[in-house]
Amino acid sequence: MSMGTLKHRLRQRRAALQFCLIASLTSLLGACLVGPDYHRPSVPVPGQYAELAGWTHATPEDAAPKGDWWTDFHDPLMDQLEPQVAMSNQTVRQDYANYQQALAEVRVARSELFPTIGVSASASRAKPVGSGGSLGAGALNTGSIEGTASWTIDVWGQIRRLIEENAATAQADEATLANATLSEQSLLASTIIELRLADAGIDLEQQTVAAYKDALTVTQHQAEAGIAATPPSAVITAQVELESAQATLIGLGVARAQYAHAIAVLVGKNPEDLTIPHSTTVPTLPTIPSGVPSTLLQRRPDIAAAERTMKAENAAVGVAVAAYYPQLSLSAAAGFEQSPLAGLLHAANHVWSLGATGTETVFDFGARRGEVAAAKAAYEAAVASYRGTVLTAFEAVENDLAGLRIYAEEAAALDVAVKDAKRGSAIALAEFQAGTVDYTTVAVALETQFADQQTALNVEQSRLLDAVSLIADLGGGWSDSQLQDPTHPR
Repeated sequence: MSMGTLKHRLRQRRAALQFCLIASLTSLLGACLVGPDYHRPSVPVPGQYAELAGWTHATPEDAAPKGDWWTDFHDPLMDQLEPQVAMSNQTVRQDYANYQQALAEVRVARSELFPTIGVSASASRAKPVGSGGSLGAGALNTGSIEGTASWTIDVWGQIRRLIEENAATAQADEATLANATLSEQSLLASTIIELRLADAGIDLEQQTVAAYKDALTVTQHQAEAGIAATPPSAVITAQVELESAQATLIGLGVARAQYAHAIAVLVGKNPEDLTIPHSTTVPTLPTIPSGVPSTLLQRRPDIAAAERTMKAENAAVGVAVAAYYPQLSLSAAAGFEQSPLAGLLHAANHVWSLGATGTETVFDFGARRGEVAAAKAAYEAAVASYRGTVLTAFEAVENDLAGLRIYAEEAAALDVAVKDAKRGSAIALAEFQAGTVDYTTVAVALETQFADQQTALNVEQSRLLDAVSLIADLGGGWSDSQLQDPTHPR
């Protein structure tokens, strides 16, 4: 080995050692992480719901609503359509795309922790001025090939805080996606319930029409028989009531059609592509374990989204604080350069370079201070939003529980009222047929009966809608443990 080659290799090893030392030093410095570390702020959590007197312990988790919570309503249409919401609902698809964008931004931020490596090559052929001769005589071929690497060292944790911010934002978007899915699923369940109760209302109105037809027939027969208690005006009254009931029956079809169209859109279909036949049954009212209030902090996706947004804003403070500190960048290049081109890859043609750059802003006239203040204010706003979301969640659950309790009491009272109203109508009709009362008594009794029955249907609908609302307000079958860690490559 020649002396020149030996010196060249020694220089290469010395450069490699210097680079390793610098890398080790910067890795050590990389342990620094400026800005506040995240701690979830406390929120006031009641020990029990006001609407559940004496409730102090959570129902075991296996009794909580699961992902397919709608199956507890025992409605075939709900079981068929609910799974389609997550795949075809356009609101859900939009939030899914936002989540995928957030995941991509995490990958972009993570890439800044590592060096940027590139390669370049060039070749040229030139003829010196005044060389004369033929076209190719005296021309020189030159070429080079070089690999480059540059690395901005994350000494103060600015990049890591950015990754933390983007990761928390991605988790917030994931929770927002879950919340959108739950919201659209609960809206679909509510719309199906309204459709089923519209069908029940149509059935009730058909019974009303049939009853008024029977009453009109009796009235006409008694008027023809010349019974004094049945003047011609009674026949007109019975006829008007029948016609009014028939008109109401026709009008009920409008609401049912609107519910059917809304259901189609919720599952991503055109209204004409989904036909829903009339049903004579209504969904079953499920039993919903509510647990203790503290479980809302884990089970509601909107709370999780607000909490992750709060963490992202906290990390943004660290990104802003890191701007106060100098940036350190390393660069390296190695390759071969030769003129003429022949023998380009020989050791004697090897070239390399190694450098480091440090930058620091001395005066910015308050720009960085303003960025930090803005980031801190955004964090405080996120804290207030999180606490407000929690309080709103408690309010919603209390409203649902109160509604279910009060509607249950009203349903029990209406059940008695409907039975009495039916018995009163039967007695009034019997007395009218016997000629002891006039038709007004029958009309009033029938109106009372059908009004009570319609009110009972309305209360049943409210109970079912409150049940859906309570499931959604309790987070459905979701838990914040389902949030993925986007900092791990997938």
